[in-house]
Amino acid sequence: MSPAVCRESVLCALRTLLVALALLPGSSISGWADEFKVGTGRRIITPDPLLPVSGGLGLPAPTREKRGELTARAVVIQKGETTLAIVSLDLLGFPSVLGERVRSRVPRIPPKNIMIGSTHTHSAPDCYGFADGRGGHTGDLKFMEMVCVKTAEAINDAIDQLQPAKLKIATGEARGKIAYNYYAPDLYDRRMSVIQAIGASDKAIVTLVNYAVHPEVLGNRLGIVSPDLVGPLCDKLEEQAGGMGIFMNGAQGGMITADNRDLKRPKDPQRGVWEDERTWEECLRIGHTMADEALRLVGDAKVQADPQLYCGAVDVKFPVDSDLLWNVILGSPLKYPRNADRTVTGQINLVNIGTAQILTIPGEALPNIGFYLKRKMHGEHNLLFGLTNDAFGYILTKVDFGSFPRYKYVSETSLGEMTGEILIEKSLEFVDKSPKPDASK
Repeated sequence: MSPAVCRESVLCALRTLLVALALLPGSSISGWADEFKVGTGRRIITPDPLLPVSGGLGLPAPTREKRGELTARAVVIQKGETTLAIVSLDLLGFPSVLGERVRSRVPRIPPKNIMIGSTHTHSAPDCYGFADGRGGHTGDLKFMEMVCVKTAEAINDAIDQLQPAKLKIATGEARGKIAYNYYAPDLYDRRMSVIQAIGASDKAIVTLVNYAVHPEVLGNRLGIVSPDLVGPLCDKLEEQAGGMGIFMNGAQGGMITADNRDLKRPKDPQRGVWEDERTWEECLRIGHTMADEALRLVGDAKVQADPQLYCGAVDVKFPVDSDLLWNVILGSPLKYPRNADRTVTGQINLVNIGTAQILTIPGEALPNIGFYLKRKMHGEHNLLFGLTNDAFGYILTKVDFGSFPRYKYVSETSLGEMTGEILIEKSLEFVDKSPKPDASK
């Protein structure tokens, strides 16, 4: 027998023995195989040289400087046979067609278990490929490909860094001047949810913050490439808690934005509109306030030593009634996947991590949709990851669609009147058919 054949026979026998031992009642090997693990990875995705930045439909604005770095951040979570990745990109939006490029480069995780969200900063280059009105588009294809490559590298790094972990999860009202609803100041979700994974040395591996807000303190008209408030948020989380900080947006549509109002400078007192502080210092203030609140909330949370993990996915079809968005789909150089009946298909994920339940939204849902979904979900802590797996524009219920002058823009940049109804119906069907969260075995 050759040495190579002999070595393979030994390895095969060893694998068989380990499987047999793992199946024995009370086996420590069985517990080791099902150990809860977490790993992180990151890459810088700031373009060099700098590119124009996009705030949505329309021409991007030229840039001259950067504040902070655009970053791809990945968290990989594993227990037993289930492995999932949560990814946050400092971009306005990240279409599923690019997400599939990333997934194809990460063979160790099932594609449907890789959830890619964007922070929605308005100070990053276009990754949609919007039409420029001159027969071309506003995206930079080399930049988009670089983002895909770097994002896959971050996920693969996170897999390689997997280590045993415990969890702390908290939800509560985030205090301070952080966000408000530009359309109706008090109509927004003040709740912040925090998931923190802790390693063997009782140091944080990652602190994930889920909160609904537009990172548009700077906006796209100042000539600055920036992660906006998300950069300072993550920086302070890492400085104070260690490990990696990551931000996943929520149901921030229509129009939950950063509270950078200068209340000493009213712009239109009758309508309650103030001048804004569009400075990096204001990004620091809001981001640091969010970090302080996240660490306050999670500080006294109970440690979940053996959290359970579940990840499911379902495809949902959405009609594209909007001629504006249908032309975006048809005209983009990215060749968006679309169906013959003028619909698009989006992926919705449902994840249970310990006592938390997470539902993804492939766009910008208005806050009333967010409140309703959270109320009907089954976790002790219910989180919504907005702009995740796709970025289909605003998502409204049929009673909100086109109802008020304030909703003119969000209605025009929505797939259609029934988008919100379909999202709610299919999401809650999925929630009710899926396992409920459980902290431990």
